[in-house]
Amino acid sequence: LCCECGQAHPLLDNHLYNFQDEVDDELICHICLQPLLQPMDTPCGHTYCFKCLENFMQEYNFCPMDRKKLSFQQCHKSSLLVRNLLDKLIVLCPFKAECQQTMQRCELEAHLQNRCPGFKKYKSELQRKKNPISKGKEDPPARGETNMPKDPEVPSGGSSLVAESSGAAVVSLGTAEPGLVNPAFEETEEGESLVQKTSLVAETTTIEIHREDPEEELGMRIVGGKDTPLGNIVVQEVLRDSVIAADGRIAPGDHILEVNGVNISSVTHCQAVSFLRHPGPVLHLMVLQEKGFSNKTAQQDSPSTNREVIHVTLVKRDRSEPLGIKLIRKTDEAGIFILDLLEGGLAAKNGKLSRNDRVLSINGQDLRQGTPEAAAQIIQTTESRVNFVILRQPGVQLGEALEDGSTSNRSSSSSSGGSPVHHRRRPDQNHYRRKSNYQKKTVAIKKEPKESLGITIGGGRDNKNKLPIYVTSVQPIGCLFRDGRIKRGDVLLSINGIDLTHLNYYEAVSALKSNAASHSVTLKALEILSLNSPEPSLDIREHGFSWSPLWITWLGLPSYLHFCQDIVLSKGNLESWGFSIVGGFEESKGNQPFFIKTIVPGTPAFRDRKLKCGDEIVAVNGVPAIGMSNSELIPMLKEQRNKVTLTVVSWPGSLV
Repeated sequence: LCCECGQAHPLLDNHLYNFQDEVDDELICHICLQPLLQPMDTPCGHTYCFKCLENFMQEYNFCPMDRKKLSFQQCHKSSLLVRNLLDKLIVLCPFKAECQQTMQRCELEAHLQNRCPGFKKYKSELQRKKNPISKGKEDPPARGETNMPKDPEVPSGGSSLVAESSGAAVVSLGTAEPGLVNPAFEETEEGESLVQKTSLVAETTTIEIHREDPEEELGMRIVGGKDTPLGNIVVQEVLRDSVIAADGRIAPGDHILEVNGVNISSVTHCQAVSFLRHPGPVLHLMVLQEKGFSNKTAQQDSPSTNREVIHVTLVKRDRSEPLGIKLIRKTDEAGIFILDLLEGGLAAKNGKLSRNDRVLSINGQDLRQGTPEAAAQIIQTTESRVNFVILRQPGVQLGEALEDGSTSNRSSSSSSGGSPVHHRRRPDQNHYRRKSNYQKKTVAIKKEPKESLGITIGGGRDNKNKLPIYVTSVQPIGCLFRDGRIKRGDVLLSINGIDLTHLNYYEAVSALKSNAASHSVTLKALEILSLNSPEPSLDIREHGFSWSPLWITWLGLPSYLHFCQDIVLSKGNLESWGFSIVGGFEESKGNQPFFIKTIVPGTPAFRDRKLKCGDEIVAVNGVPAIGMSNSELIPMLKEQRNKVTLTVVSWPGSLV
């Protein structure tokens, strides 16, 4: 059952609710015919659920109602009034036998997690099934499944494995490595402590990207670099309908290690952008993709008689249909394991395969010592029926011991044991030390009333990232080009005394146009001065890129221009938040920003979809993070049992 709505539905579909009263037709989505969830407005005046519209637009390019041409980027969130009306619809608790409560729709998830006796009973039963108390007795096989006569031998010793293919390698980043925390100590419902050794499993893959137009942008945003606490170059976002999106193999959170054979794992942000913007019909990228955490618990060391062999058959409609399964190899056990089942995929809908199942064979071919590549080849060449034989360890799932944070890239700090460390505010340090700084400038010019300023602008507080207004170009016509002091990339603060820093894009355009009619114009602006070595190639050869400031440029803005937003994450008692952090105070370097480095699929941070790699953490539950070290902030995050409020600043990554 879904933990948010308490009902059974495919992961890719909307939540289901039992409404107390009939809902007005104006609040109904005309795709799913249910009351709207996360409503989105189209330019042609229709409103649909976010998921419904997103799924529809992946196949079609028109509005479902009037069939007018439409792209998802043109749509926007419905007004706060509409969203509030929908959130206040009265729903019934789905556990009618144990709970007869009614509440507003927005309150149902909290009710299920904290107050509903029916959902609590369901979770207890689920936990008992996952962790059977009886020893030496195997649960009977699921209906329609048969056990093999003999359990295959499982190699012991747990020797480290390396992929045979040069295109992929599996690495285990142990807990002593930078970027990870110490092992977790989780409590079971029976109150027994279970020590779980955690190692992050990641895979390096070489990906070949083909472009019909050698100068076409790849369509992804990147953050990081050796001149930032992130260290590595990390993909923040993949743009829709881009070259990278069409290829489908690169995802947010991937680390880019090489570009056309050149190692960029230890270059500056500007240098990485230059490498990735280099034109060419074929681009070879080596990426590190974090797959999740492998846990070695006491249960895994139990004899093989406690394991269950299961047969599962998946039926493809045609050879090209994917199963929606992610396969990996572990470093502490031979064979292939299921890392994840993709939402809405064939395997997830079938429901018989589970995370951490070990694949013994596919279509009769022995894979006990096989590779994910070999398994993928068998699946791809199969016309219809794909027969799995899998080995299941009851009660163990990949990634259950995922921690809340990580140590800095440049220092190692423990986050377990002892009482929480209370942060201390260090005097005379109000802001982080940045890798770039800025200078204010006031430009006063005389002009003809009909003469234009001759600039184009970007940003605005209505922008997805709530950016300040900045100059995207200075045209060769107009008074500002003639004056020469306002440059591309300058942040505009005011015009003739009118504050521009809190305006949306259209308000700023209106303010600039109305004041341009004057005989004199006074502009106040910020020029960002990078402390890195200049990268003229980024300005001279743009190869058709729509210009926007680099990610590292935004880090140099003063704090009064930061737009902070609160992101509230909720989790169950046995879950972890699912993100890692880098940065913080170091004696040798002073204050550095805390950045989100990793967001792991299937965790609360991933499901919420608001946090992004490269986001800067400003505060936790209202307590400023300024001046804290990594080892001080992590215990604070661990203290939060079920809910945490992160105050973050989100800057858009550099477009490549």
